[in-house]
Amino acid sequence: MNIRSLTRGDGVVIGAAVLLFIASFLDIYSIDGAPDSAELPNSWESGPVLMGVVLAGIIGAALVVVPHALPQVPKVAGLDLGQFGTAFTVFAAWATLGNIFDPLGGTDNVGAASDNGVSAGIGLILALIATLAMAAAAIAAPLVPALKGPLIPAPRQPSPQPYGAQPPGGYGYPGAQQPQQPYGGQPQPGQPFGGQAQQPQPQAPAADFSPFWFAVPVARPLFAEDGSPTPIAELAPGTWYLAVEQRGPALVAQTQDGRRGVLQDTSGIQRG
Repeated sequence: MNIRSLTRGDGVVIGAAVLLFIASFLDIYSIDGAPDSAELPNSWESGPVLMGVVLAGIIGAALVVVPHALPQVPKVAGLDLGQFGTAFTVFAAWATLGNIFDPLGGTDNVGAASDNGVSAGIGLILALIATLAMAAAAIAAPLVPALKGPLIPAPRQPSPQPYGAQPPGGYGYPGAQQPQQPYGGQPQPGQPFGGQAQQPQPQAPAADFSPFWFAVPVARPLFAEDGSPTPIAELAPGTWYLAVEQRGPALVAQTQDGRRGVLQDTSGIQRG
């Protein structure tokens, strides 16, 4: 399970589920003039509220969030589990609204709740706020760019060195200026007469590149940066990876365990 694949929308759903769980231990209705010592039922003591509000909301939140952290999204009858989760959260919000208007439920035969000084308690009010936020986030997360961003920010990249500064490692560092051979000097072993041996130059990364999160549509191999033909890892669909560098059409990607490699096939990738 990769928690870096969770989005800000998932964070809202998780927070709303926690609020709903807390609200389930509070009174579901209040009675005017009742003493503070009076014991009123909470959601765990009311079957309709427990099943239709609390459990429906928490199950819905789990179905929305958990598939985003899995390598591949599970499906039931051709539908993603997240779609079932969204339906559960909407149902929980609808059921909470009904209990807000009728906190006494099946005891209506004693008269209207308002006539008896009974109103929705703090538990139902917080449950309504939680389920409405949960349902709104589950519906809007795939549509609103602000909610599609990663919940855990990408690691900070090293800041570029100021113009004119010497690169780390000094002489021999890739791209560092090599000392010039003086006129008339003797060539070094293995060096052609009158000039320096040609050194292979690595392909420079794009100057305007900024790291970003991406996901692959199908499983694709990740090759070592030294050009070895043997893959070092396999990128799985449904998981977000961090692109840290661009080399022509290829990307240098970083896996969750910190390994870096070259993704040669970047067709169809989804940017986060």
